[in-house]
Amino acid sequence: MTETTTRHGADAATGRPWLDASLPVEERVELLLSAMTVEEKAGLFFHTMMAIGDLEEANPAFSLPSARELVDGRHMTHFNLLGAAPTGRDIARWHNALQEMAASTRLGIPVTLSTDPRHSFSDNPGAAIMAGPFSQWPETMGLAAIGDEALVERFADIARQEYTAVGLRVALHPQVDLATEPRWARQTATFGEDAELAGRMGAAYIRGFQGEAFGVGSVSTMTKHFPGGGPQKDGEDPHFSYGREQVYPGGMFEHHLKPFEAAFEAGTRQIMPYYGMPLGTEYEEVGFGFNKSVITGLLRERYGFDGLVCTDWGLISDAELFGTPFPARAWGVEHLTPSERIVKILDAGADQFGGETCVDLLVDLVAAGDVAEERLDVSARRILREKFVLGLFEDPFVDEDAADQIVGRADFRAAGEAAQRAAIAVLENDGTLPVAGGRRLYVEGIDAEIAARYGTVVDTPHEADVAVLRLHAPFEQRESMFENFFHAGSLAFPDDVVTHVREVARAVPTVVDVLLDRPAILTPFVGEVAALTANWGANGAALLDVLTGAAQARGRLPFDLPRSMTAVEQSRPDVPFDTADPLFRFGHGLEVPGA
Repeated sequence: MTETTTRHGADAATGRPWLDASLPVEERVELLLSAMTVEEKAGLFFHTMMAIGDLEEANPAFSLPSARELVDGRHMTHFNLLGAAPTGRDIARWHNALQEMAASTRLGIPVTLSTDPRHSFSDNPGAAIMAGPFSQWPETMGLAAIGDEALVERFADIARQEYTAVGLRVALHPQVDLATEPRWARQTATFGEDAELAGRMGAAYIRGFQGEAFGVGSVSTMTKHFPGGGPQKDGEDPHFSYGREQVYPGGMFEHHLKPFEAAFEAGTRQIMPYYGMPLGTEYEEVGFGFNKSVITGLLRERYGFDGLVCTDWGLISDAELFGTPFPARAWGVEHLTPSERIVKILDAGADQFGGETCVDLLVDLVAAGDVAEERLDVSARRILREKFVLGLFEDPFVDEDAADQIVGRADFRAAGEAAQRAAIAVLENDGTLPVAGGRRLYVEGIDAEIAARYGTVVDTPHEADVAVLRLHAPFEQRESMFENFFHAGSLAFPDDVVTHVREVARAVPTVVDVLLDRPAILTPFVGEVAALTANWGANGAALLDVLTGAAQARGRLPFDLPRSMTAVEQSRPDVPFDTADPLFRFGHGLEVPGA
């Protein structure tokens, strides 16, 4: 992309002085700001989704206009990339085309591309993306189960290299909320229930993504969800109106700030407040993105945070997702108009509106005198400063050949698979583990071709020496497609699943492995099965490597595992380790002999 870089350099001497890299960043920010219209400033405030595809076509799944309309028409320059592509080159090529479009605008402000986590096994368009061509690791909670700061920093450094290779420069993570409500749908992307562990792991994660010195090779981390999204009433998520309330019956609001304090010390550049509205605290009972007492009073003034604050997605406008009406998450301010919500968010101290495209409303507010242009300038300075420090104005493009070599590189994949194995936690073992090679195996939830590498795969439990059953932590089906991406409700396994597991276990020594994206109630299986393991994202080979002793399970529970749903329902959502008589405690994990 030498030609474009040279053109940018020439522009510095012919009407675009902010492109002069020899000037201090603050001076360059002021030079650009002085050249911007209100419309161009307003465009900086909107950080919405964009999918890989034709830049001229709209995205009906998320009711989004085309990239051309967003970049050219609405002057937007911040986009959260949805979906994946088969190769790093495909993503890089699309990214470069988008940057070419941005370079052709009047001021040539480069695009900042962000992403939700995309290195593990989750596929939720509201929270995470499948790894696709990237190296594949356990979920964040699996990294917490390993508990090794050096490993977390190594993961984040690898992810940084893969992100920057395709033009991703903002991580909409880490998520350092404390998983104190066992039913909460968002906890798999956290570091678990313990504040000290979450703080240490979160800081290592930030260091790995941002690098030793923040700049050209960095990925900016948007730590979330301030001031802690874990204490959800009944564990329901505030993406939805029935989950809008955060409650603190144990008086532990301050406790949930501890991991953020570690993130500030590690130098996180950006912060995302959560959707939820706090009840029964000293803070205003409105969603955190609207909450001046939290964003200005707590974040800006108490903690002195001067980085970029971006709201969670969709606080202003009603939308339609996958054909279902989806109201704005304007909890506590539902009565306000979209324009009034914008004013309240800006007054609260935020800089960007996540998931929104209504630039015209902000322009109209400035024209009407309801928002001062000087207020736009305060946030615009933070936003532009980030672009300059990341080096986007010098060269916003990426090397497509290098992207293909870096994304999913063999050693990166190997490191991810090693972490998958290490994160597995052995919860119970009657001596069946490790399973000797060459045994007759009955498997469910594992590809038979993979299992055949470890023994002879048979068709029924009665023919087997050992059975391996893989389960997913239970969740309740909800009405809409989007809701069902968020696993919520009871943590108890249905009777038919329990009956089936027990039938297999009576026929043959049985290993049950559970994907614990939430802390499932495993009580019905304890004492009934030969061995019980937990994972937070592990392919079939990784699991079988551990079960056969070819690899060592290092995982330790990053939360308590409740004994019953009664204990969950009686616990206080804001208090860690509050379920009565847990089945397995935080930190539990057995060594497998001979591993």
